[in-house]
Amino acid sequence: MSGPKPQPGILDIAPYVGGESSIPGLDRIIKLASNEGALGPSPKASAAYREIAENLHRYPDGGSSALRQAIGKQEGLDPEQIVCGAGSDELLSLLCAAYAGPGDEVLYSQYGFLMYPISAKSVGATPVTAPETDLTSDVDALLAAVTDKTRILFIANPNNPTGTYIPASELSRLRGGLRDNILLVVDAAYAEFVENDDYSNGHELVDLGDNTVMTRTFSKIFALGGARLGWAYCPPAIADVLNRVRGPFNVTAPALAAGQAALEDNSWTDKVRQHNKVWLNWTRDELVKLGLWTPPGGVGNFLLVRFPDEAGRTAADASAYLMSKGVIVRGMAGYGLPDCLRVTIGTEEEMRMVIDNLREFLGQNS
Repeated sequence: MSGPKPQPGILDIAPYVGGESSIPGLDRIIKLASNEGALGPSPKASAAYREIAENLHRYPDGGSSALRQAIGKQEGLDPEQIVCGAGSDELLSLLCAAYAGPGDEVLYSQYGFLMYPISAKSVGATPVTAPETDLTSDVDALLAAVTDKTRILFIANPNNPTGTYIPASELSRLRGGLRDNILLVVDAAYAEFVENDDYSNGHELVDLGDNTVMTRTFSKIFALGGARLGWAYCPPAIADVLNRVRGPFNVTAPALAAGQAALEDNSWTDKVRQHNKVWLNWTRDELVKLGLWTPPGGVGNFLLVRFPDEAGRTAADASAYLMSKGVIVRGMAGYGLPDCLRVTIGTEEEMRMVIDNLREFLGQNS
């Protein structure tokens, strides 16, 4: 006799594996593998989280009403079109569950976020990739990959793990080239770090039609990855669908409280953004001095670093060396980039330690 069988596609999923957090035998660990906030969450967010402790017997606000109002005020968006989730990952999966299924295709760029194919396969849909150009989403390639079976197109802008983005004009061209029955999902998890004039998080495309969704997260600039909190800005009909398929209390009360406090602490967010800008640029410059390559114009709170294909100097060798020094970065073989590591921007001390250790690894100490 055999037990219950999972739906088609489930056993084809390679489980998502997060960045490592520990190194046996070492007490002090510098974790730069998961794009977590270098300075931690706003002290006001931490305080709001703690204050909920005495009321954990109460269910949270099932509609995330106060947080949606706060997001709407901060972003200039209609709160009725905002849906909150347990991280943006949940919302990406719910969109797949609602708008794709067996026989359908879910399209994304070559080095897109690993949750896109996982979410597609979980509902029996087929994930399809389009090649990138210079590690950047290619609108023409994406449009060329569209078929009669395409139901959803995910685009991370900026993209993780490459750090590259397409400008607002290209994002608009992508939307304009898609059929009306294809859902475009703009995953703007790192939007708060981008200050370039030609960038858009995609919210205006949501307002222009019925077939675009923008997703955001509190895990990056707000450093609330452990709380699991994200949101989506949707056309009214899609917001209605998400509210029908999500759990009735899908966001915890501590997450709601911390998220609202973090969102309203603009001075802390500005401090985090400025810190990231300084140390992203410093680290990129130092990596170039070491002869290592990173995608030009990369944005976000991380850098993709390419290593040579030489014995003893590969990305895997570099990762092992850094691990021996207590520094954890992220290998990119799972993304099809085995010659690269992704390095989160941490504190000043942590970034100086990364560069010093890489200098030693490459034998460039004076």
